[in-house]
Amino acid sequence: MTKGSHNRIVVYTDGGSRGNPGPAASGVYFETLGKKYGNYLGQATNNVAEYEAMIFALKKVKALIGKDNADKTEIEINSDSQLIVSQLNGDFKLKEESLWKYFIEIWNLKQDFKNVSFNYIPREKNKVADAVLNETLDEHTKKGLF
Repeated sequence: MTKGSHNRIVVYTDGGSRGNPGPAASGVYFETLGKKYGNYLGQATNNVAEYEAMIFALKKVKALIGKDNADKTEIEINSDSQLIVSQLNGDFKLKEESLWKYFIEIWNLKQDFKNVSFNYIPREKNKVADAVLNETLDEHTKKGLF
């Protein structure tokens, strides 16, 4: 994809592990850009995988559209993790200290964009990101890389 100007990008993210903790991955679907990416994380918890999916999405979109266009772009991140979305929106306190670094990284990445919003969606509306996540885990499981 060529770097260019975008006003608003809609993203779907999903993170998960097989076991908690266990082999984990994230799936990201950029609906606006028609792109899908999986990211294998190694051993992690479900919550870490959900946060990592959002971090991966923010970094990837910046790489796709270009650093100079990021501050003109609004990002809408949709996730089926009500806990993570509620924490990022300030509705729930983040009590688990091990997750603070992910929260802070997302906060810092948000500053590169005009606006970033986090929306909770039902699992059935997140099928593409979920499929990418599971394909990524399956690839690594088959290779014995877990």
